[in-house]
Amino acid sequence: MGRVGLFDLEKHFAFYGAYHSNPINIAIHILFVWPIFFTSLILLYFTPPLFKTPELGLDYGLVFNYGFLFAAIYALFYVSLDYKAGFFAALLCLFCWAGSSILAQRLGFSLAWKVVLAAQLFCWTGQFIGHGVFEKRAPALLDNLTQAFLMAPFFVLLELFQSLFGYEPYPGFHTRVKAKIRAEIKEWQDKKGKKLS
Repeated sequence: MGRVGLFDLEKHFAFYGAYHSNPINIAIHILFVWPIFFTSLILLYFTPPLFKTPELGLDYGLVFNYGFLFAAIYALFYVSLDYKAGFFAALLCLFCWAGSSILAQRLGFSLAWKVVLAAQLFCWTGQFIGHGVFEKRAPALLDNLTQAFLMAPFFVLLELFQSLFGYEPYPGFHTRVKAKIRAEIKEWQDKKGKKLS
């Protein structure tokens, strides 16, 4: 509570939540956001190592490359936003890195990029349908690409934790965020109404 700028979870959550208020669209994102993260890491497996390491883990495809760096940045950012859910998200990020590395090594680049392309097309299509048909609002990435990509995996995880366990990063979080989301949606609807009139 009381964090500002990059580490203001309420601000991030309210921004992303204003584009994801429809329950069906949220469910679609819960299903598709993490597979997009995972398959992105498959492609990043084929980047060069960041530094020389012992042969440890190479049999399993574990290489400290840009895939690892990508997953580590996400993991550290999520822990900095909220220790409890962030720790779980960080473990999930590192699990995705390890799993995607093992899968990428087994597939090889010539098959891996085809699998990634098919999965990404399927997942992104699902999300755009969620926005067009159910949310009736363009995705957040059209307004803030970095924030949308950075927050999407954590947003869906927090939504899931809230729905299943009533989890809040701190008392009053969801009440405050819901109020901000309502205000952002009203502002968007007012702007949209002015454009149409």
